[in-house]
Amino acid sequence: MPQTTVDLIIINAQIYNSFSKKFIKNNLVVKQGKILYIGQNIQEFTSSQIVDAQNNYLIPGLIDIHMHIESTMATPQAFAHELARHGVTTIISEPHEIANVFGRVGVESMLTASENAPIDIFFGVPSSVPSTNSDLESTGGKITLEDLQILLKQPQVVCLGEIMNYIDVIYREQSKTLDLINYTKSNYPYLAIEGHCPRIGDVELAKMLFAGVHSDHTQQTVAGLIDRFLQGMFVEIQSKSLKADIIACIQEYQMYERLALVTDDIMADEFVSKGQLDKNLRKLIQLGIKPELAIYLATYTPALHIGWRDRGCLAAGKIADFFITDNLTELPILATYKSGKKIYDHTQEHIFSAKSLNFPAHFYQSVHCHPLTVQQLQIPVKTTAASVRCNVFELVADATFTQAKQADIPVKDGLLDWQASDFALALVLERHGRGQLQPALALVGGVCLQSGAIATTYAHDHHNLLAIGRNIPDLLFAVNRVIEQQGAYLAVLNETVLAEVPLPIAGILSPLSMPELALEVQALKQAFAQLGYAHKNPLMSLSTISLPVSPELKLTDKGLIEVKSQTILPLIVE
Repeated sequence: MPQTTVDLIIINAQIYNSFSKKFIKNNLVVKQGKILYIGQNIQEFTSSQIVDAQNNYLIPGLIDIHMHIESTMATPQAFAHELARHGVTTIISEPHEIANVFGRVGVESMLTASENAPIDIFFGVPSSVPSTNSDLESTGGKITLEDLQILLKQPQVVCLGEIMNYIDVIYREQSKTLDLINYTKSNYPYLAIEGHCPRIGDVELAKMLFAGVHSDHTQQTVAGLIDRFLQGMFVEIQSKSLKADIIACIQEYQMYERLALVTDDIMADEFVSKGQLDKNLRKLIQLGIKPELAIYLATYTPALHIGWRDRGCLAAGKIADFFITDNLTELPILATYKSGKKIYDHTQEHIFSAKSLNFPAHFYQSVHCHPLTVQQLQIPVKTTAASVRCNVFELVADATFTQAKQADIPVKDGLLDWQASDFALALVLERHGRGQLQPALALVGGVCLQSGAIATTYAHDHHNLLAIGRNIPDLLFAVNRVIEQQGAYLAVLNETVLAEVPLPIAGILSPLSMPELALEVQALKQAFAQLGYAHKNPLMSLSTISLPVSPELKLTDKGLIEVKSQTILPLIVE
């Protein structure tokens, strides 16, 4: 019999078998971007490209089914080129950040900007834009039922993105969120509906499942994880949930078929220096999960959850996505292959040049604010007392949740003297051109900055202009600098910029390559530390000060939002 000509033959590899969850020494044959054969009888095939794996491990390309490209503040192309270095070959990005700025046009721009990327970039339709409603936050765009109907027809769209407004699902008989879920269930019954279910369980969790929500990716407790597992919810484990007690629970209940590793949000500097999904995979292994089981959770179970039959494992007929490593603990990526073609080699310099970004011209003029004035930061108080009681919130060191409290703040010359208190002043200024001129103000304590000011247009999820400062001059300088830059993330001390990340695309994205952006983000984090901001994940902590679906008390351009009740609280307690 004549030999079959193929595109690639890899010999002498320890190939991961998803069905036995074991490595088997074998050879792999690729034709037309797919695996043709895995086995010993490679004399049946001939190729001009034969690679000797030298007994190294060959692992399916990693699959991240819940993440947000915009969280790195990078463009899809820059993000994808960095993913190749980390063995990730498929992602699902949920672009609700840019949707909050430009609505469906923002989502479509991300689809366009992802074309011809070296890895497969799929998308979920943002279901919660805005994350709450227009009474609680102002956004530049919205995602409506009509938008959903249009976007679901795109071949790159493979799920309904995370249902963040669980209040609408659990406590309301009718809502836009329920309309989106019901349309998806009726017209795309096999499409995954992703969930965001922080700190809810028992009956409330059952109501989310009953409505049609399939998964949860938020930070887990042992009790919450068991509740989700026993109720049949698929759990997507991100880094902050990878703790010893969670790992012990996974092992005790043998949860391996109902879990997947995801990244959700990751900063550019951490991505470049430590990795993306590969970082979480290493962490899982180091916490005691066998590599063969850990790999399963980063390849096969995510593919099954989404309903993909063409990837997630190495077998005949599957897309030839894989990476090669020589160590199952540290997982150094020696080479990454996408559809049988090498897209990364650790021996070669990896360079990405962002020449064509494919974003509309008006995306570069998205900050519609007048310069801030001193008067806008002064808070009149009608009292003769030396202090007044205020609603405040405190940041905690290891989470993006806040703690709602009340505190006595001094009064001087008829004004709230917040600069003499233990709290910083936070503000959110509407920047989408909705006509609001006065910023919403709040007082923030805890692991917060001790001097200077920080300002950004990267504020989850509405992405209005968010700032926090210990004094008026620095706060004014920081805010007005961001307006002048048409989007940025910056730290200021003594009216001087300590570090700055320009974000000219929709006020949330940088045009730089990932390594270039990583250097800017690293410098910004160092500036945070210099100002006394002591959080483990400072940028995400600050950016979620304004996220009104994350407990307990948050600030939007509409005011202080009590998340559980979805009501606006006054700054000064009557």
